Amino acid sequence: MAAARSVMRAVRVFEFGGPEVLKLQANVSVPDPKENQVLIRVHACGVNPVETYVRAGGYARKPALPYTPGSDVAGVIAGVGERVTAFKKGDRVFTIGTISGGYAEYAVAAADRVFPLSDKLDFRQGAALGIPYFTAYRALLQKGRAKAGESVLVHGASGGVGIATCQIARACGLKVLGTAGTEEGMDVVLRNGAHQVFNHREANYTDKIKEYTGTEGVNIIIEMLSNINLATDLQLLSCAGRVMVVGSRGPIEINPRDTMSKESSITGVSLFLATEEEMHECAAAVLDGIEAGWLKPLVGSEYPLERAAQAHQDIIHSRGAQGKMVLLP
Repeated sequence: MAAARSVMRAVRVFEFGGPEVLKLQANVSVPDPKENQVLIRVHACGVNPVETYVRAGGYARKPALPYTPGSDVAGVIAGVGERVTAFKKGDRVFTIGTISGGYAEYAVAAADRVFPLSDKLDFRQGAALGIPYFTAYRALLQKGRAKAGESVLVHGASGGVGIATCQIARACGLKVLGTAGTEEGMDVVLRNGAHQVFNHREANYTDKIKEYTGTEGVNIIIEMLSNINLATDLQLLSCAGRVMVVGSRGPIEINPRDTMSKESSITGVSLFLATEEEMHECAAAVLDGIEAGWLKPLVGSEYPLERAAQAHQDIIHSRGAQGKMVLLP
């Protein structure tokens, strides 16, 4: 079933490079949903740091050029392909991935990467669900094996994944510590589930964390900026503690002996490697959290499609994140 319109506005990338390679085009063909696919009228699309790495050409997975970035879409079903029974035209949905790209007025997605969007959330919040919450759940529970009563330090807790992690960890009965780089960011972290927050721009903030946790240390660290923090993280861990590497922007030197003294571990997290079963588990947890009322995405900066390049600039260089950045077609 085709959309009512044949062309749309979409952001296209014709060459890898800086934010300026994001080009808004007004006459892109609206994609047709094939078998087991749906067409979504996009109301909001999340912006993720990984999209800037892909655009720059330095990421492990390189899309064929030209392409449209974006995976976290929220909107309304505009058409369905053959064999799709879970959704119908007019349904409110959010996605964890798209086939045609989300920085556009319409996007095609595989039906198994699409989920119903509760009336409790608006479309902007829906665009903040996919990668942040699924990644947080994977890092904390599937890979981090977090248990109620354990402590977790969320390093960079005021961004999309950080807030998701704080909310999930608090709901699962963990002691939640967070870091942020501004007073506003610290307030946001406390309002979203953290018991205690530290300013990671203060020179001695790690001493304050050590003081707070005492001799025991932290059981789990969810790390958004490993190339800066990983060596220090190893000093903050408890015995058998684990660092979950969610984000990194370059190399870092660490002393492996720091892992030996506590039998601690460093684990990389990639949502793209999740099995179908693990994805379903993430989805079930997210949908349950929305229904229960504790899962509430916080939307940060909003940009129209024509300012996608500015969004890419800001997500990497802004002074302190506060919630999930979204594009509004």
